[in-house]
Amino acid sequence: MHLPMTKDETFLRELGDGLVLRRATMEDTDALVDFNARIHSEEGPDLLNEMAAEWTRDLMIRPHPAFHFSDFTIVEDAHTQKIVSSMNLFSQTWTYAGIPFGVGQPELVGTLPDYRNRGLVRAQFDVVHQWSKERGQMMQVISGVPYFYRQFGYEMALSMYGGRTGYLPQIPVLKDGEQEPYSLRPALEEDLPFIMQLYQQACQRSLVSCVRDEAAWLFELNGKSSRNISRAELRVIESKDGEKVGLLAHSIYRWGPAMGAFFYEIKPGISWLAVTPSVIRYLKAAGETLKPEVGNEEFGAFAFSMGTEHPVYQVLPDRLVREWKPYAWYLRVPDLTGFLHHIAPALEKRLAESPLVGHTGELKITFYRDGLRLVFEKGGLSKVESWKPVPVGHAGDTAFPGLSFLQLLFGYRSLDELKATFPDCWWETNDARALLDILFPKRYSNVWPVI
Repeated sequence: MHLPMTKDETFLRELGDGLVLRRATMEDTDALVDFNARIHSEEGPDLLNEMAAEWTRDLMIRPHPAFHFSDFTIVEDAHTQKIVSSMNLFSQTWTYAGIPFGVGQPELVGTLPDYRNRGLVRAQFDVVHQWSKERGQMMQVISGVPYFYRQFGYEMALSMYGGRTGYLPQIPVLKDGEQEPYSLRPALEEDLPFIMQLYQQACQRSLVSCVRDEAAWLFELNGKSSRNISRAELRVIESKDGEKVGLLAHSIYRWGPAMGAFFYEIKPGISWLAVTPSVIRYLKAAGETLKPEVGNEEFGAFAFSMGTEHPVYQVLPDRLVREWKPYAWYLRVPDLTGFLHHIAPALEKRLAESPLVGHTGELKITFYRDGLRLVFEKGGLSKVESWKPVPVGHAGDTAFPGLSFLQLLFGYRSLDELKATFPDCWWETNDARALLDILFPKRYSNVWPVI
């Protein structure tokens, strides 16, 4: 239970020029809702983003499994008593190859135009990064505009979105007199065991995934307002005799002309080819009802946004005629040594299943200004420690400029892809190359966070 905080307890620091950084209180609800509705409107501050407003209001007044209203930071102008900048922090558990770790996700970052370029966002990141550290979270993640979050120690290093699209001519049509073989209905609390089983099944295909316990699924079902932009519409797929065969999740709005699903899973023993035409026809019906997030485009397409790999892409390639490449999550791993220690079992498993089983040796990785030294003994990762490249920054067995190593670590890019992108990424020997390929293969990920 969170008790109300006094004004002194919400204060974080003075930022100069009458600006105060503090935590949000319940009394900030209306002002914060209005601020986010305006600052996150793609059509200008005079046209409110009602779905962002509802998300903010829910975060302030409804119980959330990964958030408390005091996890909002606010910069207030003492002269006007106006919110001029804000952000927040969600606390979650993600997994890497099945190994759980804490994650902090800053979101709803925004500053009024007249107050930008004063370091207000940086000051708030300093605070939420410290909160995240105190909560034992090993990584911070954020989705957002290109480049911006690199300024705060983030690297775009984990696949996000991406998928396949079909258009009106690709929508399968039932034959005259043919009944729909599968139907979709709203999910209920009694469906939770089935939903959780299918979600775990889907996570097995993803290197990185988000842990969703029963509380998270109950929240997804009943915890959000109908116009909350983060709300997922959960649909259980059933056969004509009432057997539950799958789960579909989509947004409460269209992506322009396309009605898209961002989660789709079928239980074992059921043909994806048999079920998917019904799912596509459902998306058509939903798309003709729902409006786009922005604008007034009419429905004209259906989409599956499940990243770069998914069974549905394999079964109906002639109907999913357009591929759209994924964007990327921004990642920040402040203690890379500690994180590699934490996921050592996954790295050791990759070694044990490779031609380098039982490997003994070391791998010195330079980031030019600093680096890491990994020591292996009979296939076990016995040591991970900070290492200073000597006598020059390009000493060592392999090199990754800046934060590019995170792209390899999280399976976002292969070693060859990084080398093609960064000429100052290299490896010294065939031994180092073989070890890197085994430890850090390119792997698919598709993460659905609890926000």
